[in-house]
Amino acid sequence: MDHWESHAGGLMTAKAQMSESSSPTDDLGALAERAQGGDKHAMDDLLRLVHPRVLRICRSVLPYSADAEDAAQEALLNIATKINSYSGRSSFSTWVHSVAANSARSTYRKLKRTAQAAHNPETMERPDPRTTSVIAGTRLDLLEALETLERDRPQMVTPLVLRDVYGLSYEEIAAVVGAPLGTVKSRIHDAREVVRPLLRPKD
Repeated sequence: MDHWESHAGGLMTAKAQMSESSSPTDDLGALAERAQGGDKHAMDDLLRLVHPRVLRICRSVLPYSADAEDAAQEALLNIATKINSYSGRSSFSTWVHSVAANSARSTYRKLKRTAQAAHNPETMERPDPRTTSVIAGTRLDLLEALETLERDRPQMVTPLVLRDVYGLSYEEIAAVVGAPLGTVKSRIHDAREVVRPLLRPKD
């Protein structure tokens, strides 16, 4: 098992945990349809039901609970405001997975910028430990590798994250990104080739 597979395997827990939810996928789909139609009560119920799984997804890459909760809240807001972008090609749970994963990485980027500003040698202020949590986190090399991949080949990030970090099937990923199955498999293969060297331990 190489270094990338070790990291990805260690994080591939959210999908299994999602299946433990007390709400069947069909119920979520029905609530999502009602929420898309403007039913506020359905939206409230929907957000309440998906919150635990969203938080687990965010915790899988953000080492500190407060950071994961911030990411989860951002994800819930995005679900509420962008629910009409859910096309039904994938299950609603799969779409939620994608939204939560993106929010986790968005929160990481914000924390990274804050931490870098706090470490400015021209300032005398002591860095806030919370803002440096990601810099000190055990998943820094993985997140940094994904940042590099997003900068150079952004179309590869979501398929790689959903497959190797969160364990979604190729078919589920194809439905989320709206790309042919063969294209998704090719992007994931190429993304692994880019990411592996970035995760190898330095001598």
